[in-house]
Amino acid sequence: MVEAFLWGAVSASALLAGAVVAYQLHPGRRLIAAVMAFGTGVLLGSVSFELIDEALNTRTVAAVSLLVLIGAGVFAVGDWALSRRGAGERKASDGAQAAGSPLAIVLGSVLDGIPESFVLGLTIMQGQISVALLAGIVFSNFPEGMASSSGLRVAKWPERRVLLMWVAVIVVSGVAAVAGYALLDPAHDRTGALVQAFAAGAVLAMLSNTLLPEAYEVEGPLTGPFVVAGFAASLWLSSLPLATGPVS
Repeated sequence: MVEAFLWGAVSASALLAGAVVAYQLHPGRRLIAAVMAFGTGVLLGSVSFELIDEALNTRTVAAVSLLVLIGAGVFAVGDWALSRRGAGERKASDGAQAAGSPLAIVLGSVLDGIPESFVLGLTIMQGQISVALLAGIVFSNFPEGMASSSGLRVAKWPERRVLLMWVAVIVVSGVAAVAGYALLDPAHDRTGALVQAFAAGAVLAMLSNTLLPEAYEVEGPLTGPFVVAGFAASLWLSSLPLATGPVS
């Protein structure tokens, strides 16, 4: 479980790195959106190749589809509730967060980090981490951290406050990875398949609700090619497993 926590925290640390870049280098919105779209494609690919495909090995298409929908629904309800409280623009890079609730923005950022870290924890129990999955999480977290932090900088949030927010998200992401690790029982593949399908749905909903809208608002029609490029990169990365050694 310690290893699961560390991997979850490491993957989420890309959010903190994105925040530092946003405050120190002030990247343009088009660059942020391009990296965001690419990262979305990588994570879409890893969900398809590492979660959906694995779940279909032991469950029917109907069962997997139902659990994907349930996972998406659970995330959507949480996202809707937080958006009504002022977190709807938490990924905007233009400072729209100024009109939102600081607490809701923090909770929304925590919510976004849970599904992907949960998914990462699923793979730890199996003795290895997929390079495609890890890259997908990092490539989505880094521009997410840049976009959110750029908007918070414009909204006059002090850098220290933003960095502390991302540290909190990193800790929660580590805990979510531990939860994914604990809920996947390797002796019962059918149980693991249910968890994989549910987590896949939550990740897909997170990408659709928080990353793609912001990327398309800036890049427009170029968003599609960037997403597909990321998906193609994930296809290649999926053939490169990364062994983790014994779990604790």
